[in-house]
Amino acid sequence: MAFVALQDGLRRELRRRIAGGELTGMQLARKTGFTQAHISNFINGKRGLKLRALDRMLKTLGLSVYDLLDPRELARHSAVLPAADNQFGEVPLVGSEAAASAVIVQEQVRQSLKYRRAFLERLRASAATARSTWTRFLALQVESEEAKAMWPEIGGRATLLVDRHYTSLEPYRSGRRNIYVVQRDGEILVRFAEASEDSLILQPRNPGFPAVLLPGPAADRIIGRVAQISLKL
Repeated sequence: MAFVALQDGLRRELRRRIAGGELTGMQLARKTGFTQAHISNFINGKRGLKLRALDRMLKTLGLSVYDLLDPRELARHSAVLPAADNQFGEVPLVGSEAAASAVIVQEQVRQSLKYRRAFLERLRASAATARSTWTRFLALQVESEEAKAMWPEIGGRATLLVDRHYTSLEPYRSGRRNIYVVQRDGEILVRFAEASEDSLILQPRNPGFPAVLLPGPAADRIIGRVAQISLKL
């Protein structure tokens, strides 16, 4: 992808965050050290950024170059390859920083885990059509504090299988609450979730932890539904 196209991708992301109330030009200027005029001119396409300036902007926003790539282009470099064994599919185990990347690439993969293909194919999807180009399944290891918040649903050494094509707040199974992986300011939370007007309410399983209110549409916050929890004994 051309360097110009990367800058266009960054402009789109900045416009989205500013329009959604997540960021202002003044806040971005303060965090990056650029002037507001410099940032305004960049967003409006009147000037570009040099490589070092682009890198500084990405670090400030918690983004990588992969987040700016067209999903169709990025899919050609996807780390999820067909498994040699037809009975199993490979799911990338990634860190929290990669959980919201549209397509998981090899550099983001810590390990490939095998899940029965028949199980993965039985899982129902429920997400906006924009997610159709995303790597559907990924695995995450839960940090200890998140495990405490969802105890006893999730133990301290758990690996979560996350279905990123399921972002609906409708229960997957009748009478049971879904567990979601949700993004908040560059970190991930694992909680029950429900909508309230224009916000998302995250509820812990452990009553010793507070509920969390996140403004904005649920689909913009939810990374995916936890489809399976594996505990290491």
